[in-house]
Amino acid sequence: MHPSPDQAPATPPDQPDQPDVVVERHSEVAVIRLNRPARLNAVTTRSLTDLIAALDACDADDAIRAVVLTGTGRAFCAGADISGGGETFAIDPDQDSGTAPPDTGGLVSLRLFRMSKPVISAINGSAAGVGVTMTLPTDVRIAADNAKFGFVFTRRGLVPEACSSWFLPRVVGISTAVEWTVGGRTIPAAEALERGLVRELLPTERVLPRAIEIAREMTQGTAPVSAALTRQLMWRMLGAPDPEVAHRAESIGIYTRGKSADVRAGVTAFLAKQEPDFPDRVSDGLPDLFS
Repeated sequence: MHPSPDQAPATPPDQPDQPDVVVERHSEVAVIRLNRPARLNAVTTRSLTDLIAALDACDADDAIRAVVLTGTGRAFCAGADISGGGETFAIDPDQDSGTAPPDTGGLVSLRLFRMSKPVISAINGSAAGVGVTMTLPTDVRIAADNAKFGFVFTRRGLVPEACSSWFLPRVVGISTAVEWTVGGRTIPAAEALERGLVRELLPTERVLPRAIEIAREMTQGTAPVSAALTRQLMWRMLGAPDPEVAHRAESIGIYTRGKSADVRAGVTAFLAKQEPDFPDRVSDGLPDLFS
């Protein structure tokens, strides 16, 4: 992991020995940076696999309380690297079953969905294809005021991926999701804000510092285990058929957390008007609220 200033540097040429994904530490916040600026951070299978590995590492580190996802240079992510031409998406079937292999972008989205820590997308420039769909499972999205977005799959002969047919309607509503994905047109930043794809727009140089600020706002003074369980509850209940499912999961959560050292520390600190020191760690395991 390499320390770095909050502001993205000017776009340098890609170097053969540079990783596609880098992780920087800003105290308790990890910044995961897509790092192919000469190709506008267009991703390959390797890039996405490295991104999953970075998410794994951040989730396993108790010293990291939140993750920010951003890009190096003037774009967030231009989507898949299609420099290989028309056969870019002609992948071989699974060798064992002969069926379609898992979509790598979908594996990224599922990993983000399962994170135990909040994830903020600092969309420092334009995002298209998997470059925008990978942000949908993140908890907060902020963007540069000059960013453009494109769910361009139909214009390449494809269909949406990265689990976006599940996430996008839940973020912006079904009508907007169908409009954007079937038409595949370019979406300006102002429309993305109006329709709820992003929470706020900022000058490019302010996007990453603001994302780190939001990450700290979401984690300061909170119990890591309770924060992880709360994030799971919110995302998992999007697909619940009725509130009874939420009631059962929350009841287990209240029961298990109510006996924890964290609750004793939190209540004692509140009564003493002190900052709490929560002893429980996510790496020790989370109670199962959903079985």
